[in-house]
Amino acid sequence: MDNLKIVKEFIEQIWNAKNFKNLDQFIHTDFKDHSLPPALTADKEGMKKWVLGTGVSFEHKTLIEDQVSEGDKIIVKIRMEMKHIGTWRDIEPTGINLHTTGYRYYKLKNGKIIEHWALIDGQAIENQLNDAQHGCKIVG
Repeated sequence: MDNLKIVKEFIEQIWNAKNFKNLDQFIHTDFKDHSLPPALTADKEGMKKWVLGTGVSFEHKTLIEDQVSEGDKIIVKIRMEMKHIGTWRDIEPTGINLHTTGYRYYKLKNGKIIEHWALIDGQAIENQLNDAQHGCKIVG
């Protein structure tokens, strides 16, 4: 399987489907995630906790809008379609649908992801949630 296909399958199976039984198919034993919060370990288990943790606040699906692949390096431009179902940054669940964009950069070794970096627009999420809290409410 080529590197781009590995990344696409990883996003679909792990991020979107939360199918962790296949995690070892995608993650190298020396995996390091450079984008996790400091409270989480930068390894496979920390990444799994992050995916599960974000799933408590949001039902989410990651869509790849564009990608560039060169050798063992892949960068994808993503769009995340989300529904706010749990508390996030002290904002109680609103039930609204929202989206954000970002980039994920992967480095692979021997057909597995060995490093990951992410830049996701969290401010766009917060702005949409704050707007929902302050919007007009029509009572019938």
